[in-house]
Parts: sequence; structure tokens; C-alpha cells
Amino acid sequence: MTYEEETDMAEPTPRRHEPRLRPAPLLFEPAQVADDPEHFFDLESIEDPRALLARATELTQAFRAATDRAVEFQAIAAAQLADPRRFDRLMVADIAERAEWTEDYAKKMVEFGRDLMRGAVGDGRGTADPV
Repeated sequence: MTYEEETDMAEPTPRRHEPRLRPAPLLFEPAQVADDPEHFFDLESIEDPRALLARATELTQAFRAATDRAVEFQAIAAAQLADPRRFDRLMVADIAERAEWTEDYAKKMVEFGRDLMRGAVGDGRGTADPV
């Protein structure tokens, strides 16, 4: 895939009541290159400031979309773990400890996850906004 094709794939992070769009690919970073703190998705090699801004913006949008999606999966997992029908159900305090959240945040995430599983957030694929 060419850089131009990659740049055309970046789309903004959706908000409530907007369809989810696919983010730009993050692209794999080889381990030896990823260990170099000066290297970040080859941005340091882009000399044209317009191209640098475009690619950095794509990465920002892709990371935001990935974060939103990961939070949704956290919420769904929290709701599943707190389900009283499970024989191995966890208490909210246990979920909070495992996820390194406060107990109040864990309660909100459980509710958010339940809403997501019911399809009560947007079109069933809401945005990561449990608070």
C-alpha cells in the first residue's frame, strides 16, 4: 500500500449518532526500530511539513479511534464480569482493582458496557464515553 493510499484511509473519530469510520492503519514497527526513541511510525523521515502534518494527524485519529474502541471492549468485559448470572461473577471493587480504576469509574464502565451490549448507545456501537 502506498503512502497516498494510506493517507486516504484516515477518517475522523465518530461521535454520538454518527457511523463509525475506519481509522488509518497504524502500520507495524519492527522491534529494532521501535526501540529507538527518536523513531515513531517513520514520522522523523518525512521532510515535507504538509505531509508530516497529514500523517501525524492520521496517526492521531487512528490512536483516538483505537482508544475509543478499546474502552468499549473494556466496558463490555466489565459488564460481562459483573453479570449476576455468572457463577464466577466479580464484584465492582474486584473489576476496579483488575483494571486499575476507581470503584466509581468501574460502576460507570459496567453500566456503559451493559448499554453497549443492549445496543442502547447510538446504533449499538457507541462512543467510548462512560462518564
